[in-house]
Amino acid sequence: MMKKLLVFVLVLSVAVSMIGCGCGSTKENNTQVENTPPETTFEATEEQVPAQTDEEIVSEEANVQNQGQGTTIGTTLVQEFINKKQESPEISAQEMADYLLSLEMIQFDGATMTVEEGLLTGFNNAEITGFKEGVMFAPMIGSIPFVGYVFTLEEGSDADAFIRQLKDNADPRWNICTEAEETVVESADNMVFFVMCPSQFE
Repeated sequence: MMKKLLVFVLVLSVAVSMIGCGCGSTKENNTQVENTPPETTFEATEEQVPAQTDEEIVSEEANVQNQGQGTTIGTTLVQEFINKKQESPEISAQEMADYLLSLEMIQFDGATMTVEEGLLTGFNNAEITGFKEGVMFAPMIGSIPFVGYVFTLEEGSDADAFIRQLKDNADPRWNICTEAEETVVESADNMVFFVMCPSQFE
């Protein structure tokens, strides 16, 4: 019994001395850190700030102008779509999608893909039907909330009903990581343009 009590007292004294040593060194370290004056200061120099290229400056100015005028990516793209359709009435859906992706305002590497009636990206589980030709255009990087379509309808088709179908089934959160800020749909003759996108590129 005496041996057990002696062992317990020894263990307890070792533990207390270790705790005491630990606290002492912590105080010393804290004092040392608090009393150490800063050795260096950072000053921005001209060499450390990367210079903007002419293209970046133009792009930045265009974004500022667009924001000031209330112009968004979607409204700019739809205007380009209408202008191009008026300029080239016989343009195909593929050619229109290629043209829209080539615009300077598109700040990502994009790709196009022909689509058929059925389940399409961005439309929940609804099947999109009633078009003759369809082309999707989108970024190759999936984290950008942008998806666009150009559809060609059969002559005499009800464009308003087709547009209603797109609007009713559009899901701005089709991309789990991000959400589109605007949905724009417009028709010109027998062609329909649809896009879900951010309002501005950062």
